[in-house]
Amino acid sequence: MTDPHLPSVVSERRQLINLAYRLLGSLAEAEDVVQETYVRWYALSERQREDVVVPGAWLTTVAGRICLDLLGSARARRERYVGEWIPEPVPDRSEWLGDSAPADPADRVTLDESISMAFLVVLDSMTPAERVAFVLHDVFRYSFAEVADVVGRTPAACRQLASSARRRIRTRQGPSSTQRAEVVKDFKRAWETSDIAALIGLLDPQATATADSGGLAVAFLHPITGSEQIARAWIEIAARGPRVTLLERTVNGQPGLVAQLGDTIVSVYAFDIADNRITRIWAIRNPEKLRTWTAG
Repeated sequence: MTDPHLPSVVSERRQLINLAYRLLGSLAEAEDVVQETYVRWYALSERQREDVVVPGAWLTTVAGRICLDLLGSARARRERYVGEWIPEPVPDRSEWLGDSAPADPADRVTLDESISMAFLVVLDSMTPAERVAFVLHDVFRYSFAEVADVVGRTPAACRQLASSARRRIRTRQGPSSTQRAEVVKDFKRAWETSDIAALIGLLDPQATATADSGGLAVAFLHPITGSEQIARAWIEIAARGPRVTLLERTVNGQPGLVAQLGDTIVSVYAFDIADNRITRIWAIRNPEKLRTWTAG
């Protein structure tokens, strides 16, 4: 079997992984979607593949439709999930995609913002159609005519879906990466020294902390709200749990922390920060969501 499109088809893998991860919030599921997309491509006859004018567009359409179907059944799966569900965290993109970062810093900013944990959590609150329309148009810059081909609605309807989704996205100007890193560093230092006053000072009074264990690791089942309550919980974690090493790492494109026990990463922490205070903490403990992380 020959495939004249082979180089262009293979080169689409990174784009498809990026798209599917943003749509599903799971790198494992994204990889499955990409594999299924390629299976469907090679299920075509040679004549059918030759008739495809733009293989990348065909692959994106198929991957988007698979994701849309998966999103439709995700709510039922989440109802059976033990505790809170948080999108799967990913390390620096050069680690999980196996290539170098974009040469253009502007591209890096765009990529980082669209995979931040805060961004993915908002995406997860959208309907499947809203999420697909918004990500394809606003993040990946597909036209509404192309989005319509994926979602199965008119371009006008897709425009409305994206507009509805856009209203859910906060437009406030966040701190710089350097400022975020300083806050995370201070939080790490206060946690390691059990300085509860410093922890409270670093947390917004209305901050929320959410943990995801899937029932496979010890974690609090319900979100904790309030700076003092969160600070006391983190002090208790340090006192009761095994002694871990905290490492500053990039989590979903932004400064975060990972907890290492021996040679294993046992927790990943993502943060949302405003006015130099932490407003959200996401603690991912489910070992099935930490498979892309290494202790290096």
